[in-house]
This record gives sequence, C-alpha cells and structure tokens, in this order.
Amino acid sequence: MNKKSAFQKIKNSRVVRVIFARKSVVFCLAVLLLLILAAIFASIVASYDPYKQDLKGMLQGMGPKHIFGTDAMGRDVLTRIIYGGRVSFTVGLVSVLIAGTIGMILGLIAGMAGGIVDAVIMRFMDAMMSVPMIIMALFLGSIFGKGLGNICLAIGISMIPSYARVTRGQVLTVREMDYVTAGTLCGASKLENTVFHIFPNCVSSNIVLMTMNLGNAILNEAALSFLGMGINPPTASWGSMVNDGYKYMGTNAVIAIAPGLFIMITVLCFNMVGDALRDAMDPKLRGTLGKKGKGKKKKG
Repeated sequence: MNKKSAFQKIKNSRVVRVIFARKSVVFCLAVLLLLILAAIFASIVASYDPYKQDLKGMLQGMGPKHIFGTDAMGRDVLTRIIYGGRVSFTVGLVSVLIAGTIGMILGLIAGMAGGIVDAVIMRFMDAMMSVPMIIMALFLGSIFGKGLGNICLAIGISMIPSYARVTRGQVLTVREMDYVTAGTLCGASKLENTVFHIFPNCVSSNIVLMTMNLGNAILNEAALSFLGMGINPPTASWGSMVNDGYKYMGTNAVIAIAPGLFIMITVLCFNMVGDALRDAMDPKLRGTLGKKGKGKKKKG
C-alpha cells in the first residue's frame, strides 16, 4: 500500500505532469535514454571494433554493411559514434558534478558569510564569467593537458561561476524566511540552518541548471576535441570524429556530418528537458502548467 501511494504521489507530482504534458519533452527523454543505453551497452550494440583499422576498407560510403560508412582508417563510423557517446556523457556528467559541487559550496559561503568574503568570492566569479566558457575551458585545457579526467576538470571549473551566482541569490532570499528565523530561535546554529534549512531550498534551481549545462559540457568537449585539445586518440569522441572527418567533406561528408548530428541532437534534447524542468520548478508558474483540460473554457 505504501509503495502504491508513493508511486501515485510521484505520478501526480507537478514535475512529472509538466514533463509528460509536453510530447516534445517526452520524445527528447526517449532519445536521451536510447543514446545513454547504447553508450552503456556499446560492446553489445555495436557490430565492429571501434579501434580496429582496415586500410583496405577506408572511406567507404553509406551502405547496409556500414550505415554511416568508414573513416580514413577503415573504422566503422556508427560504431565509433556509439562508443563516442560514452566519452560525451561521461564528460557531461562529471564536469557538471564538479561545477555544481564547488559552485554551490562557494555560493553558500558567499551568501551566508556576507561582507568581504562575499565580495571577494563574487568578484572572482564575475572575473571568470567575463571570459567566455569555451575560452576558459581552452585555457584550462592547455594547462591540464589532454585526457578524459583533465577535460572534465577544465570544463567543470569553467562552469563554476553560474552555480555560485545562482546559489548565492537563493541563499540571500531563503535566509530571510520565517522558518530559518524560527530555527535560530529554537537554538539551531548558523551551520545547522545552512545545512538543514537553506541548502535544500537551493538545490532545485541548481538541478535545472545542471540539466541545461549537460548539453553545454558535451558541446564544449566536442569543441575542445575538434581543436585537438580533447580526448587522446584513438579513443572515440564525437568532437574528434568531426575534426577527422571535415577533411573529407568534398568526398565523404557523412564522416563529419554524422557525429555532428549526434552532438546537435543530444544538446538540443538536454536543453529542452532543462527548459521543461525550469518551468516545472518555477513557483511563478505553479498551477498553470501540466494540468489537462483545466485551461479550457466552455463556449457559448
């Protein structure tokens, strides 16, 4: 009975209603789920070895044997796209977790401490935000070097300011609420109020930001790999595949276009899901979204 009521509660939650009320968002979730599952089970889904070279079969066109053809090393393009999804989703998830964790901590400290601590942290965040994210990632990538871990760290650090600013803004609002004052009057310390009352109310906005930044992180990884500063070859990566394939745009354009399409579709899907989450968690829109049939008025 408890399991059934919990399921019913989830089913009737506003977030679920808003998301499933939009067919485009449901479609994007299905696409993302399909891509993630394909990346996880790449060894089962893919028909070829992504690293095995076949110089006799290089630069083959699209066909039943190789759906997207083969690259300059004779490797199956579709197989490398599937394996490249592992890199892209790993970079997106890890870099967003790095940025979200550090950014929320800095935002909490700045919002709760105030004064000179707040000024120093936020001016540093402003200085970082004045540099475009991709330029910051390029700069940090050149310092850390190539490799999956270094790219995650570079992209993660470049996204910290947005989380710090969002969290600080939420803290400045939430800390003035009555329940925080009540906690203080009941003997709760500043740390206890921060951890148990203020921080939980700052998470929802950051979850929305994380969802939208997943697409940005994947796009930045693709840009770094395209510029030769991303994942070390021969590891499959969507950005590096575009970089390798654009040289053959005149003869076999699908080598570059196919991974580019996967980048575009993935980023678009993450942005649409993030936009739906933002609407679902926006208190200003509460009661206006995701309700079937309530907005219709009878004619006449």
